[in-house]
Amino acid sequence: MQRFCDVLLAPLITGSPKRAQRIALRMGAYQLRFTDASPHAVVDETVGVLPEPERGLVNAVLRRLVDRDRTEVPKKLSFGERLSYPDWIVDRLIGDLGKADAVAAMKAMNEPPKVTTRDDGYVQDLASQWVTDLIRVDKDDTVIDLCAAPGGKATGLASRGATVIAVDLHLHRARLIRHNAALTGTANDIGVVVADGTVPPLRSGCADVVLLDAPCSGLGVLRRRPDARWKVTPASVDELVLLQRRLFRVAVELVCPGGMLVYSVCTLTSAETKNIRDWAIQQFPLLTLMALEGERWRSLNGGGLRLLPQDHGTDGMFVVAFRREGHRGM
Repeated sequence: MQRFCDVLLAPLITGSPKRAQRIALRMGAYQLRFTDASPHAVVDETVGVLPEPERGLVNAVLRRLVDRDRTEVPKKLSFGERLSYPDWIVDRLIGDLGKADAVAAMKAMNEPPKVTTRDDGYVQDLASQWVTDLIRVDKDDTVIDLCAAPGGKATGLASRGATVIAVDLHLHRARLIRHNAALTGTANDIGVVVADGTVPPLRSGCADVVLLDAPCSGLGVLRRRPDARWKVTPASVDELVLLQRRLFRVAVELVCPGGMLVYSVCTLTSAETKNIRDWAIQQFPLLTLMALEGERWRSLNGGGLRLLPQDHGTDGMFVVAFRREGHRGM
């Protein structure tokens, strides 16, 4: 709620606060507005963390805020100010989802996430679990999880009898996959490869199923990564789309004839969801859209499924699946 706190504080501040003062003011404003902490304690503790010369301004501003009606909201706030999002995200989501769904999604992502634990003890959001549920694997299928860390989907697929090759770029994240495989009892069914997913050391056509849970802007998981809204930019979305396309090309090469390619992202932008689907259909005639069925999901025109955060209190997610032409073993 950083931006909303700044709106509350702006009329009460004179001068230009230093960085440490600005942080303290935001922390104090948040506690005064959104918690049940004693106002007197909030002011004293917040002021107390600052060096003596920087306390006066913070003390004066927070005391002015205490004197205001706790429920008072400045009039004529934009959605970005009221919900505490950058304007570009507000505009992008309204354009891509429609006003009602976009506002509801942003409100939902300002609420703390629920913690869900699988039967094997692994903590994973339901949306990610439901992606795995959509993937059709038979016992002894070979699955490549091209961007696998921390391993939630890889371990979920391995628990159903598949042999999973889990690829990740970074060694420390690959070690996390191994840790989670051991935790879930799937270590013998998962091979971990440290490699760049755009140039993996894997043979073409070697997988019955390829899962591309692609790097994305994360605009569907802001409940659990609230600060990401201040870090991602329109330019970074464009860069991620290029990476998603590069990874998708590799995924097409890895899946065997008759095999399944699944693309998923935990974001809500059309550029990273529907537009990737449409690009794939145009670029790869050997791929055929597969019908996916999930009662919790929203079906999209043109193929694929979407979850919005407000639908079931989960992360926002998009998934689409393709079948590569041909028959396995040929």
